[in-house]
Amino acid sequence: MSTTESSEQFWETFYSSGRGRWSGKPNPSLVEEVSGLRPGSALDLGCGQGADAIWLALQGWQVTAVDVSAAALEVAARAAEAAGVADAPGTIVWDRRDIADALPAGSFDLVAATFLHSPVEGFPRTRVLREAAATVAPGGTLLIVGHAPSDAHPELEFPSPEETIAELALVPDEWQVRTSVLREQQHAFRDEAPTQRVDSVVRLERAGG
Repeated sequence: MSTTESSEQFWETFYSSGRGRWSGKPNPSLVEEVSGLRPGSALDLGCGQGADAIWLALQGWQVTAVDVSAAALEVAARAAEAAGVADAPGTIVWDRRDIADALPAGSFDLVAATFLHSPVEGFPRTRVLREAAATVAPGGTLLIVGHAPSDAHPELEFPSPEETIAELALVPDEWQVRTSVLREQQHAFRDEAPTQRVDSVVRLERAGG
């Protein structure tokens, strides 16, 4: 069911307990797709409570981690401290903003959007992803991981990998598809047993570099 709340209102309520909602582990598809890449600058869109950003920093990435929820970023910062990110080869800058309004300035070697789904009415996901693609540096990577189409959440439309690529409307000569798959993974809230779900995974590489 969609909501007419603003993104900030919805996600602040979602994260309002001030405790971890997720497992605290990075998304398996992000780990699988990024592990072979040379660390550089990374943009984590909709970072939530920071598990992906923390993992990236521990691998040596210089991460800008963005979320609209201050409550989520507070938990993320505490988790980063507990994980020893201050002593990691990479760094994290936590950036509270509504990505429907604007993305951080600059270009990035990796732009990751993991589970960038929102029940907030009017959230411009396709436009945000197109703007995210524009921030990828030459030779860089755009990674989009989301829920695959299913009947589990009839209120939300989950595009297939092929639909995600088509929605980006990229110039073919400028991009190469490295991954376009449906992949079974485990997902869990912190206090729940993990369940098997299917992810839509798209990894694109920009020409140049």
